[in-house]
Amino acid sequence: MAEIAQERTEQPTAKRLDEARKHGQVPRSPELAAAAVVLVTGSGLELFGRHAAQTLSALMRSGLALRRAQVFDESALFGTLAGCGAQALQACAPFLLLALAAALAAPLALGGWNFSFEALVPDFTRLSPLNGAQRIFTARSLVELGKAYAKFVVIALIGGAFIWRSSGRLLALGNEPLEREIADAAALSGNALLALAGGLGVIAAIDVPWQLFNHRRQLRMSRQEIRDELKESEGSPEVRGRIRRMQQDVARRRMMQEVPKADVVVVNPTHFAVALRYDERRMRAPAVVAKGADEVAARIREVAAEHRVPIFEAPPLARALHRAVPIGGEIPTSLYVAVAQVLTYVYQVRAAGAAGAAPPPLPRIDTAFDEMPPDAGTRH
Repeated sequence: MAEIAQERTEQPTAKRLDEARKHGQVPRSPELAAAAVVLVTGSGLELFGRHAAQTLSALMRSGLALRRAQVFDESALFGTLAGCGAQALQACAPFLLLALAAALAAPLALGGWNFSFEALVPDFTRLSPLNGAQRIFTARSLVELGKAYAKFVVIALIGGAFIWRSSGRLLALGNEPLEREIADAAALSGNALLALAGGLGVIAAIDVPWQLFNHRRQLRMSRQEIRDELKESEGSPEVRGRIRRMQQDVARRRMMQEVPKADVVVVNPTHFAVALRYDERRMRAPAVVAKGADEVAARIREVAAEHRVPIFEAPPLARALHRAVPIGGEIPTSLYVAVAQVLTYVYQVRAAGAAGAAPPPLPRIDTAFDEMPPDAGTRH
């Protein structure tokens, strides 16, 4: 069972993918980059090939037509060669820039650009013959070998078919003037590269999904690794439990500070205690300012007794308030009558005490609310 639990069957998390990217592990498809470069270069030859060929042809003619004095003059020869090189570079610049743009843009389609200095750190384990032999006999190596053979076959077939279909144009080049011959050869080269780009594009269309799948397969995680990562990011269950208890203690202390401000505490009498407060100028209905069960209920009764807050024993009402109304929430309409009876009695007791009269008899509380659903109360 332990071995099964450690199998990497789960998809990598976002954190695992980010860490892999920092280490330079991103999906890459050399076939996609090769197809893009060949396609763009072939398109460049189609667009600018004739003009570049004519420029290079004229450059070659002028470069070979040197006077004797120029050949033996080192300074003049160097200047002439530098000028010829600049003109040649200018003629080839469109193809070089297009190829560079394609080589830089291809990674954006798969994994995006990624700069990782960690990938530059030497890994001497790669020098191990044993590790090298193990890398040879892997599924990835077999796939790469298959791609190499497929690429060879596709390029050979496309190249052979292109030469067969263009044999007449190729043979006709020998009968053309030099400048036109070079321009037509550049156009033929562009056509050949476009044809090869189509074949490489088919290979890239197969290779890109494989690279994406293989990248995520290599980064798969076991369930234990996911649990460990969750524990690192959110803390251990013990720490989370301690934080939760601290939050509950803070909330309980804040709640106890509201008990002295209550008008009455309705009790069960021992299991539940609910403190109610009502200000007719600010509240639409009485609200629960504190509630609790067992030990918390006992503490609420103690605080209420210390601050002379009336404690009213009404078990059904206490259970209904504790179950249905959250702290800070107003009581529901179904409890209006019962709570009004309790508050009226409390106000009558206060008035009788101020007047030195006998307290009124205990009211009979309405109990038509015993089956209330939980959280039936409303909040402010």
